[in-house]
This record gives sequence, structure tokens and C-alpha cells, in this order.
Amino acid sequence: MGTVIQAGDADGKSDNDDVSALDLRAAMGTFLTGVTIVTARCDDGQPYGLTVNSFNSVSLDPPLILWSLDNHHDKSDLFRNASGFAVNIMPAGSEELIHKFAVNTADRFDGTAWHWGASGHPVLDSALTSLECRLWAEYPGGDHSIFVGRVMAINTRDGQPAAYFKGQLSAFAG
Repeated sequence: MGTVIQAGDADGKSDNDDVSALDLRAAMGTFLTGVTIVTARCDDGQPYGLTVNSFNSVSLDPPLILWSLDNHHDKSDLFRNASGFAVNIMPAGSEELIHKFAVNTADRFDGTAWHWGASGHPVLDSALTSLECRLWAEYPGGDHSIFVGRVMAINTRDGQPAAYFKGQLSAFAG
């Protein structure tokens, strides 16, 4: 039998009905997630992107997707003010690029193959799929903001996806 984690103290009575952030992070680590790089055009015309694994489809009609971003991220206003964004679903073998977009550095696009998509946002050439979106809505989600995008263009190619599982980046062995 596995470990059981409950909110509250030993007798089950507590003012706090939440499990800890660390326990939730560990639990969610057992859920295999794909890896994306979300990109947008900055106000000054420069490309920006960051690695995101909190991504999901929402609706087929209209075509909607969502992703979330920590409210304390220094570029959250960029995504609020941009006309949209592109979600680039990353393939296996792109670990170096995934890590490059995960760290806080200004040169993320240096040496990266990309182009301006039909939406006017950066599209990564190596992505398995790129979903170019117009911002549909933003919702509060605790310590994160949830961005919902209406998919306006899709670019796709064959390949195996990159995935996170228990904090490790690897290829999905499907």
C-alpha cells in the first residue's frame, strides 16, 4: 500500500483543510505531463518564451486550450497584454531547448530555430505541434493565473513527445 496524506492534524481536526504545497507537488509529479514552450511577442517586438507543463485542452467548439503561470513571474503582464501566444509542444530530444527556456536568461532565442507564425507570435521550428492562439480569457487560480487561448492556427509534425514524470524530463515511451 502507498502513502496516505491527509490535510489537518493527527486527529483529522484542523483549521487548515489543505494538504501542503510540497505534498501536492510530489503527488502531481506522478502524473505524466507533456512539455511545452509558450511564446509571445513583447511590446518592443522581441520574442519571449518560457517552458510550461501546466497545459491542457478545454474545448473543441470553440477550439480552446489553457496553460497557467505563477502570479509572481516577472513576465506575467507580457502574456496579459499580448494579443495572444503560441503553445509549442516539444518533442523528445529537445531537453537542451526545454532547459534553455526554463531558466531566466535574455538569450533564449539565440541559436534557436523559430519563425513568426500567422498569429504574429514566435513558433519554434522543432515543436511537434504549435498552437497559435488569441487570448480568450484569464482566470485567477490561487497562486497562478490561468490563460485560455482560442486556437487560430495549428502546425504539426511526426515525432515522440517530451514528458515530465516525478520531476524528470524524458521521452514518452509509448
